[in-house]
Amino acid sequence: MKILVTDDSKAMRMIVIRTMRQAGYDSHDFIEAENGAEALAKVKAESPDLVLSDWNMPEMTGIQFKEALNAEGIAVPFGFVTSETTPEMRERAIAAGALFLLAKPFTVDTFQEVLGSVGVG
Repeated sequence: MKILVTDDSKAMRMIVIRTMRQAGYDSHDFIEAENGAEALAKVKAESPDLVLSDWNMPEMTGIQFKEALNAEGIAVPFGFVTSETTPEMRERAIAAGALFLLAKPFTVDTFQEVLGSVGVG
């Protein structure tokens, strides 16, 4: 399984990947992008099996990235890992087709629970 982790913070991308590995996803390949525009290009080039994206990023936000995927007819399992999780954001994410919106800070257990609940793994 190939997983794209998109976050403008290199440290946060490293934390997400480390947590995923600890949650049992250690045999998977991880790809990184630092904003939605870069992530969109990587989805087209790499065809990941799962996308994890921050919401607030420069150039193209996470929700703009998800909406761009939708507009181009690219269907890939997609979830947000973000520090902000207002009810409005959650509604917009689900309306755009995101499988989940996971709040930072997160734990190994929350990753296992969320990914297991949507059948990723």
